[in-house]
Amino acid sequence: MSAPTMATVAPGGEEWVVDNPRFRAFISEVNRLRRSSDDPRAVIGAIRPVFARLMAEEGWLPERYQEPAESGMGSGIGTWLLYRTLDGSLALSALVVPPGAQTPVHDHLAWGLVGLYRGEQEEEVFARRDDGAADGRADLDLVERRRLRQGEFYELLPETDIHRVRTVSAVASVSLHLLGIDNGCIWRHRFEPEEGSVSPFKSGYVNAPCEEVDGAFHPGATEP
Repeated sequence: MSAPTMATVAPGGEEWVVDNPRFRAFISEVNRLRRSSDDPRAVIGAIRPVFARLMAEEGWLPERYQEPAESGMGSGIGTWLLYRTLDGSLALSALVVPPGAQTPVHDHLAWGLVGLYRGEQEEEVFARRDDGAADGRADLDLVERRRLRQGEFYELLPETDIHRVRTVSAVASVSLHLLGIDNGCIWRHRFEPEEGSVSPFKSGYVNAPCEEVDGAFHPGATEP
């Protein structure tokens, strides 16, 4: 069962789970930068140094959001909401993967930045080769395998966002996911590369629902 959210829903249409001066300054700068361009690549490029600085700082992320838990990812992997806009245009979450566990192969359907705040991960990146015309079928190729260490991060775009990650450190890995969508509450795709199959997938959040929160409807709550 999901832990109850401790979020504060602000009048401006924002939901804050983590709420401290350092985190608020980061989100304020991200919101300013993402509204400066309609080009996702330009937005990512502008946000990169701001994201890197947050990744390098300690003390702003409470320990409770760095612990494994059950979410739609399975295997004791926790997806903790830290912040989101109620219009579904931005979310920041922490993905906590226990030692030896791995996520399903999945996509994100949005631009984003993902960085490792604690531990080490191995990431496998896939490319889809079919046109998606056959329901429930997907042809994926493994195109890259890379090691991610604390403080390192990478970019996501819808055309290059299919991957899975595995914790290879002795401690749970904590990665920060800044995405131009409410990624925990939208329907995405879960792939089984060995079987050539794909199915609807929603990761959810450990600590926040995907339905109404204080009268505000979160996009992505409707079943496909």
